[in-house]
Amino acid sequence: MVQRKLQQNHHSPEKPSGKGGLNESQELEVTIVFQVEKGLGTKTLGQRKDQMKEWWIQVGLLSVPLLAVYLHIPPPKLSPALHSWRASGRYFTYKTQNIFYRDSSGALGSSDIVVLLHGFPTSSYDWYKIWEGLTQRFQRVIALDFVGFGFSDKPRPHRYSIFEQANIVEGLLGHLGLRNQRINLLSHDYGDTVAQELLHRYEHNKTGCVLINSLCLSNGGIFPETHYPRFIQKILKDGGPLSPIITRLMNYYFFSRGLGAVFGPYTQPSAAEYWDMWTAIRTNDGNLVVDSILQYINQRKKHRDRWVGALTSTSVPLHLIYGPLDPVNPYPEFLQLYRKLLPASTVSVLDDHISHYPQLEDPMGFLNAYLNFINSF
Repeated sequence: MVQRKLQQNHHSPEKPSGKGGLNESQELEVTIVFQVEKGLGTKTLGQRKDQMKEWWIQVGLLSVPLLAVYLHIPPPKLSPALHSWRASGRYFTYKTQNIFYRDSSGALGSSDIVVLLHGFPTSSYDWYKIWEGLTQRFQRVIALDFVGFGFSDKPRPHRYSIFEQANIVEGLLGHLGLRNQRINLLSHDYGDTVAQELLHRYEHNKTGCVLINSLCLSNGGIFPETHYPRFIQKILKDGGPLSPIITRLMNYYFFSRGLGAVFGPYTQPSAAEYWDMWTAIRTNDGNLVVDSILQYINQRKKHRDRWVGALTSTSVPLHLIYGPLDPVNPYPEFLQLYRKLLPASTVSVLDDHISHYPQLEDPMGFLNAYLNFINSF
């Protein structure tokens, strides 16, 4: 109101007087008061800015040592279950890398061998719920931690690739004296892509290739066009400036929330299971190589014809075990494309509430589906 009246007085040659107007002395008084109040307000705001600046400086100074301590926190101690898993395994050397694996003797009278290929970002421990069941059917049950995962070495910097992981599988079988033995491959997620590369080499008679007797896939990004990575994976896979920051700040809380999103609502891991997964990742600073490993998403797109072509052209018995609630490879889009491109493959679709980790969410359903496939040929 004061400003409006002042403007009116400024533009009018005759200034109103009496109750409805301001005389010159009143106008001057209002102007002085207004300017003083404005100055006081500016001064108060400036003081507040200085206080906020000082507060942020204090927070920053306090955060630096806390962050330094956090970044050097050692990995969690192994749980008894995870310690037992590691203790029952061994290591072999691929080039300069120490690779963890488990090799269990199983059913007497069987000559069948199964090799298990785990997914991202976890480890061979993904198979622990069906391990005993597999040993009752197979002569040997073998699983490994790919380089960069679990208890294997996690070099950095390093160019992680699906091709290297396939080389490691071939190297392990050579180390175990199984190069000339027929192998059944059971894979999940990231392991599906490694299996596709091994299948391509087998179909093209590559030297030293794995002699594949059968291949069973499960909930993996077999087709890039029906694969939907999580938001954090999209950020990390391109190795932008935020990647090293995010990997260093990764913690159990964000990990468990992110991984929980790809489990079904009724099949969530227990707190102990989450900690075991997180511990396996943190071992050997595995959280710091996650962005490098995620290059596999780009590799899937680049080598789609090679890896999808291996599936469409093979005569090896194929099977898919699928959790239909998977947000990464969603139903029905993924399954429709799978059946269209691979009509000769058999498929086991688990219950509607099973998601991306079917061997952990429904171990009995998964095991029965796999054994039915193995016993069908």
